[in-house]
Amino acid sequence: MAGYFFLDMREISNGPALEEYRSRVRETVDKFDGEYLIVGGKSEVVEGKWEPVFPVLLRFPTLEASRKWYDSEEYKELKELRLGATSGNAVFFESEINEFVTE
Repeated sequence: MAGYFFLDMREISNGPALEEYRSRVRETVDKFDGEYLIVGGKSEVVEGKWEPVFPVLLRFPTLEASRKWYDSEEYKELKELRLGATSGNAVFFESEINEFVTE
């Protein structure tokens, strides 16, 4: 089953640090066979009250792979840079879309 890392960046407190993060993070995601599915963009709430500010969704081959990326030495410095430059919420998901699709 695929593993997903979802981040909603709620506030930026250090723009230059975040730009450094952005310029270097893709290399680490690629190394762990991850891919970006969503990076920002307009959202429209149709149910409930949740309103993402700047959503980022990454997909990895497995949940374990997403955790290995997040906990890796390659991402450690960048994670600290992002956490010091922003505030937000992050969560891991594991899902296989085919389990819910019927013909």
